[in-house]
Amino acid sequence: MTSERQLAHWKTRFFSIWLGQAFSLFGSSLVGFALVWWLTVETGSATVLAFGTLANILPAILIGPVAGTLVDRWNRRRVMIVADTVIALATFGLALLFAAGQAEVWHVLLLNAIRALGGAFHWPAMTSSTSLMVPEQHLARVAGLNQTLEGLRSVVSPPVAAFLIALMPVQNILLIDLITAAIAVLPLLVVAIPQPERHQAPAGADGPARSSVWMEMAEGLRYIWAWPGVMAIILLSLTLNLLVSPVFSLLPLLATGHFGGGAAELGWMESAWGIGMLLGGLTLSVWGGFKRRAVTSLLAIALQSLGIIALGLAPGSALGLALLGLFFSGFMNPIANGPFFALLQSSVAPEMQGRVFSLIGTGSMAMMPLGLLVIGPLADAIGVRVPFLLAGIITLLLAIGAFFVPAIMHVEDNNRARAASVTGIMPESGS
Repeated sequence: MTSERQLAHWKTRFFSIWLGQAFSLFGSSLVGFALVWWLTVETGSATVLAFGTLANILPAILIGPVAGTLVDRWNRRRVMIVADTVIALATFGLALLFAAGQAEVWHVLLLNAIRALGGAFHWPAMTSSTSLMVPEQHLARVAGLNQTLEGLRSVVSPPVAAFLIALMPVQNILLIDLITAAIAVLPLLVVAIPQPERHQAPAGADGPARSSVWMEMAEGLRYIWAWPGVMAIILLSLTLNLLVSPVFSLLPLLATGHFGGGAAELGWMESAWGIGMLLGGLTLSVWGGFKRRAVTSLLAIALQSLGIIALGLAPGSALGLALLGLFFSGFMNPIANGPFFALLQSSVAPEMQGRVFSLIGTGSMAMMPLGLLVIGPLADAIGVRVPFLLAGIITLLLAIGAFFVPAIMHVEDNNRARAASVTGIMPESGS
């Protein structure tokens, strides 16, 4: 069992790291906005912007499963330090190129790729470390804070970045990211992060067996595949990412083509979502959700789908209804996602979490381009509102159906015993 002393100090240790990462994420958001704006002004090319998006996600998709396996093999605190440092050094190099007037498009695309690679290591390291630092009963609240941070970034970062772009050259904005990266790294240098005990393969005739990265990555896949509850939740999550995330890329067309608006109306729509997400995250961080986290997530998914349906049903004269649907959908988004991650953090064996979370992250990112291949032509063929309606209705049906899947509803029952039976790893005596 965790000692009273450890419980008394977990907040200080965890939130010193969490606050540093929050500053770093905000700095990264400023840089991301500034670089997209520079590419837009410099080239005016949709193709270049598309390559910029690919550079942001493709490296993480390709390297994600390997990165998660290495995170489980290595010291997670050091992984985060190295990832933050490499990204900061690459950003500094680009700032020097901008200051010298030598920056080119390919330099920006390369930095985006480096940042994506760093994130492929950093995210599973931080996510899997959280369950080792935070008591299980507080995981959903911490997940709510993470969702709140995402909402805050979506609301605050764009106007702040736009203000800074008008005030200073791009290289100075890049230097802000160096400062926020330093704020993130400093706590990691002094705060200890618990490390899970690694499961050793049985010894053979020639001595202790050594498993390769590929063997351990395959072990992670087997771990997920052999656990029906976790597998079902992951498949549900990937399906929702395939349906919902791409459809929101159509918001500019909905704002201009259907509601007859412009940049201001699009800004209101995006702000409605961001404010809803911010308040939803705060609600979850205070409330914590129902005792059964699966119930909290599924109910929130069902309610979120109603907001998406309202967005698709709103007539062209009812922008207010669309804003309400976006706000409600954004509000439910963190309440759907937060308990899901908390459930996995409390259910998946600590020494497997790097692999499991990287596979989820990789799969989720891969769903976006796959969904866009379908959503774009569908909207062109039958109208921009129909994809919202279809996504909302299918999401609602999936959420309702999941309530009748025993593997999902009982995934938290005896989860540690299940983990031990799947991997042969005995659960730890304390947390």
